[in-house]
Amino acid sequence: MATWRFEAIGTHWEIETGDPLPDAERVEVSAVIARFDREWSRFRDDSEVMRLGREGGTLVSADAGPMLEAYGQLSRATGGAVNPLVADSLSALGYDAGYSLVAGDPVRAPGDWQRHVTWTPGAATASVPALLDVGALGKGRLVDLVMGTLSTVPGDVVVDAGGDIRVRGAGVRIGLEHPYDARKAIGVVEVKDQALCASAVNRRAWGSGLHHVLDARTGLPVRTWAATWALAADAMTADAVATALFFDGGPELAAGWGVEWVRMSTDGSVQRSPGCPAELFLVTAKKRPAATN
Repeated sequence: MATWRFEAIGTHWEIETGDPLPDAERVEVSAVIARFDREWSRFRDDSEVMRLGREGGTLVSADAGPMLEAYGQLSRATGGAVNPLVADSLSALGYDAGYSLVAGDPVRAPGDWQRHVTWTPGAATASVPALLDVGALGKGRLVDLVMGTLSTVPGDVVVDAGGDIRVRGAGVRIGLEHPYDARKAIGVVEVKDQALCASAVNRRAWGSGLHHVLDARTGLPVRTWAATWALAADAMTADAVATALFFDGGPELAAGWGVEWVRMSTDGSVQRSPGCPAELFLVTAKKRPAATN
């Protein structure tokens, strides 16, 4: 397999193909990523989503409908813990556009976000200034878009964006990285014509106990779960479920969406969905922890 490696949207990408990817396809992939970043990045002042945060109004994008519709389902399933208006909560803890990494007082995201943010298949509209953060599923959405761009490339294809992976063709065995020791894996899973997305509290972490997975209801980082993995037909769905699994309601949402999963708690115990094909090296927990997030 030939591998194209590059940096984009703040993460490392690897695209594997049977033969080296031609320049035309590389240009098209780069254009897709640049367009998504220009529309949805809250880390650049000139993005459309930052304009929405300053002024309100409408953001025209083919990604608006699919992503915000999924957010609506995530929000309902988790009792409001997942919320696209969590951007101000992240900024308050230091994960802001300037990467200040200086934490202030926690900020709760508005629980009634769907009163202020509406969408159609091709646009999102904010009736008041509203800064959206699509981190719960946006990278998975972009992985799917990149894979779609490579639809005419023959043979097997693997798109890996910082651990959010979609595979077309032959199965690939992927290790489930231990959240507290990157040299170890808690298990392995074969991914074939599917996507595997992961989320962990050791990624994008700063300060004492601060990381990017927040409960929108409190504005505070989650404490019960350390890492999640979700296996689905597409990366956006897998990414969304990997986020939902940090909260009560996540396993039920995964079952409704037909997604298999693994999650590891901060005390080291592991849970999995009944049909999950992963081979785990750690003992699976028999009971769920009592905490809610």
